Amino acid sequence: MAEQKRIMLVDNEEGLCRMIEAVLLDNGYLVKAYTRSFEAVEGFKAGEWDLLITDVKMPVMDGIEVLQKVKAKDPALPVIMITAYATVDMSIQALRKGAYDMMTKPFEPDELLYRVKNALQHTQLLEENRELREELVGKFRFDNIIGASEGLKSVLEKVEKVAVRDTSVLITGESGTGKELVAQAIHYNSLRKERRFVAINCGALPESILESELFGYKKGAFTGAKENKAGLLEAADGGTLFLDEVGNLPMNVQKTLLRFLQEQEFNRLGDTIPTKVDVRLLSATNSDLKVAVKSGTFREDLYYRLNVVNILLPPLRERQADIPLLAAHFITQQNKKFGTRVKGLTPEAMEAALQFGWPGNIRQLKNVIEASMAMEGDEYLTLPVLAQFIEVPLAASESGAGDEEGDYTRALSRFESEYLQGLLRKHRGNVEGAAREAGMNMATLYRKIKKYTIKKEDYS
Repeated sequence: MAEQKRIMLVDNEEGLCRMIEAVLLDNGYLVKAYTRSFEAVEGFKAGEWDLLITDVKMPVMDGIEVLQKVKAKDPALPVIMITAYATVDMSIQALRKGAYDMMTKPFEPDELLYRVKNALQHTQLLEENRELREELVGKFRFDNIIGASEGLKSVLEKVEKVAVRDTSVLITGESGTGKELVAQAIHYNSLRKERRFVAINCGALPESILESELFGYKKGAFTGAKENKAGLLEAADGGTLFLDEVGNLPMNVQKTLLRFLQEQEFNRLGDTIPTKVDVRLLSATNSDLKVAVKSGTFREDLYYRLNVVNILLPPLRERQADIPLLAAHFITQQNKKFGTRVKGLTPEAMEAALQFGWPGNIRQLKNVIEASMAMEGDEYLTLPVLAQFIEVPLAASESGAGDEEGDYTRALSRFESEYLQGLLRKHRGNVEGAAREAGMNMATLYRKIKKYTIKKEDYS
């Protein structure tokens, strides 16, 4: 049975008040009626009511004042105003102060019930939207960062502490270790989580475009600036701006960014009037900024402003215990996306994955799992399929294996070596062309060429 909705009714006309109360009670609502507005306000407590219905014209304290005092205690409560003297100005005033609806006397019981039902449904929709937003935010909470290794636990403990403190954080680590995911976790567990998380890759844009993207520009600032444009700093106002690969910032942009961190204001390109915003800055890099500071390519004062707190993400080769968990996670994602039923990796394939160095880290593991699932039709990803995308050490493949399995591995290696030599011969030593035909990336092909001591010059 649905929970009964609680309605507070305030009207100094006792007869009308009793009539409205009777209609609402007959239709299953819980109602408490007041004929003195100040008593209603004194007795009001946030969270105890689902709807307020109040007359506008009342002695001592009118309905507008009742509306304001109630909204101060419970901003989300819907309020229906009743009046015999409805005017446009009055309606605008009531709506601006938070009223949901206005009703003009006299009205029929059916109209009253219709307005009450709409107001309560509106509140329910707002609550459902709030729960949905929380569910979406949950995608970026700590549970979305996969792993159980001690190195990752240490990182997450630090992330949880700094998330609630509105300070700058520099996230460091090799490419593919999940720096943006950590930045998202910081934002969505901070007080800014209801506002925007805006990300930009500082190494992906030319200097001129990067500056205008970050700070915006004024009409006429340069050829093609036909109107004012807000930059990403303004878009992130109240929220978080994430600067990925911050080490690639050109010096003039570093200078403007430093001023923003000091003053919380900046000038759009071509503008003389500063723009103030409230933005938390998170940044990430896979390079050593201390080296860049020494070489003069990165400002020392900006480095210390960005690096108030440093979070170092360990590479995947130092998180070996997380590889099975990450692989299972990516397999589940692909199964959902394509309707497949892959259960995991065979023991031999998992052993090879654990021994591999993963220079591309989590991103590389994700890509290898996706590629292997595209090639594999069975329930488990096998070693021969995995060997197409990563270098599989012969010793790892043969550990614990009988002569039959050892013969198979050696035959596989011999076949692979001959296959690669045939490709290089066909493409006259062009590694890019050979890799394209083999369906593997060039880095993998180069590793295999080195593994089998193949000289591509012999085929050019």
